[in-house]
Amino acid sequence: MRKLLVLILSISFITSCAQTKEVNYVEKQSASKSNGYWQQHVDYTMDVDMDVNKHQYKGTQKLVYTNNSPDDLDRVFYHLYFNAFQPGSQMDVRSLNISDPDSRVGDRISKLQPGEIGYIKVNSLKQNGAAVSYETVGTILEVQLNKPIKSGESVTFEMLFDAQVPLQIRRSGRDSKENVAFSMAQWYPKMAEYDFQGWHTPPYIAREFHGVWGDFDVTIHIDKNYVVGGTGYVQNPQEVGHGYEDKTKPLEKSKSNKISWHFKAPNVHDFMWAADPEYNHDILKMENGIDLHFFYKKTLDEKFLKNWKELQPKTAELMTYFSENVGQYPYKQYSVIQGGDGGMEYAMSTLITGQRNFGSLFGVTAHEMAHTWFQFLLASNESLHPWMDEGFTSYISNKAENEILKEGKENPHDGSYKGYRDVVNRGYEESLSTHADRYNTNYAYGKASYSKGNIFLSQLEYVIGEENVAKGLKKYYNEFSFKHPTPNDITRSMEKTSGIHLDWYLNEWTQTTHTIDYGVKAVNDKTVTLERIGQMPMPIDLEVTYVDGTTENFNIPLRMMRGSKPTSAKVLKDWGWAYPTYSFDASKEVKSVVIDKSGLMADINLYNNTFGEKKKL
Repeated sequence: MRKLLVLILSISFITSCAQTKEVNYVEKQSASKSNGYWQQHVDYTMDVDMDVNKHQYKGTQKLVYTNNSPDDLDRVFYHLYFNAFQPGSQMDVRSLNISDPDSRVGDRISKLQPGEIGYIKVNSLKQNGAAVSYETVGTILEVQLNKPIKSGESVTFEMLFDAQVPLQIRRSGRDSKENVAFSMAQWYPKMAEYDFQGWHTPPYIAREFHGVWGDFDVTIHIDKNYVVGGTGYVQNPQEVGHGYEDKTKPLEKSKSNKISWHFKAPNVHDFMWAADPEYNHDILKMENGIDLHFFYKKTLDEKFLKNWKELQPKTAELMTYFSENVGQYPYKQYSVIQGGDGGMEYAMSTLITGQRNFGSLFGVTAHEMAHTWFQFLLASNESLHPWMDEGFTSYISNKAENEILKEGKENPHDGSYKGYRDVVNRGYEESLSTHADRYNTNYAYGKASYSKGNIFLSQLEYVIGEENVAKGLKKYYNEFSFKHPTPNDITRSMEKTSGIHLDWYLNEWTQTTHTIDYGVKAVNDKTVTLERIGQMPMPIDLEVTYVDGTTENFNIPLRMMRGSKPTSAKVLKDWGWAYPTYSFDASKEVKSVVIDKSGLMADINLYNNTFGEKKKL
């Protein structure tokens, strides 16, 4: 059914957006009914009038909300993210009190002047034409409905709002350090997600997101000197000159000082745009029909302009790599846009800073583009499970960079292993089950989400085999793209592919801070004795070198796996986790022993992994 959905999406994008919306929605509901899964659906129609001098805009929003849940809803909630950029907000206070604040934030919010703050003010809100009661509480709009939205019912919300774009601090804003005028992320009143766990309404403190799948129709009125790029397909290219290639026909000139950019984005869960009067706009057309758009300031130094040109064919290679190794990119367009404060992924696009050497520019593009698969197509709740977002993205982008740049790294994830061991050794580690907002330090959040999340997959190559992980990722994509998968879903995909039980792995690695530590306890002639020192059990790969110079490889499955990975090594009797030691007899007198020569097992103490030779650290 998921393969059918991807095929329908590809065909639909070639036809009209209206057809795309209808087919996607009907197909999604059909799939939902067949397996008990459900998810909410939104249809946004927004019209925004931007004043580029005041950095303010007025907006109208029509939102058709479909309640596919089994519950009747008597309240709904919207995110008003720009409200975080005000002195005294929870984002401000959190940054002032955490021991290691993000350098991009620091105390900057506390010093914002009235013309520099961000806000979204809701002026009116109606449900099916009747005014409803609402209250703004920080970055959340709490709405008390006149009538509950019954299960299976669709209602229409109509909203008028005013907003001010904050000074660029975190992800979104105006007048960035690289002088990009507008990075418009998290800019509109966004319906909060309601799923099997209920409403998700955390205050915005600059961490992660969770959104409702739907269709966006957005019109932006802005000074005609500005170039706009972002999520979705431009519907009026002849008017705005956005990728318009028919040179035989003149562009339609606006008679006013503003021009209207009309975008449609089918089946996404967010909408970002950026605007600047000095954007270069390049288009690279791939043979598979996907257009890659690049927006970057023409005023960049020559060395940076050169890097942006060199980036373009490499971005096409990234698109091909991710499509082949995870799942086919289902849209017909992707945009890489200079803006923001570093790198941040959005639907069909990304914002990245542009004053970088080529290696850095390629690296951030690889990472942010990979997010298209991990969190935008496989839309896990990154607030609850940021490791499924950042970690899986790091895993696949590391592999892509290693191959495309021909880096030749034996373990492209080595940095993640070092980062993980560092956070453990320093005593800062927190469980991956911690909500993204609630880590004690930014350091612990980063090492958990990026490093330990990456290792979740790379270490699985050690547990079930590299080929099974590769197949498992494709199965995960086929079954859960355009949905909201959970940690159990990725684990079950790997189980179904490999035939190996992995409930223990999910629990130990993501819900505890148990560590892995195995050692060679003793070698007596032909007898090898190993010991488990850490709390987390694992299967063991072992290389034994004999006195006569020959070597032999062994694999010791963990009994809870109820199987072993495909291997050319000799498979020994499995090891029950409760037994602290394990012994076996080799065929000849043993000279040396090495545990896990691949380095894919995240053992925190490598010094006791060898006998008879020094371990290279």
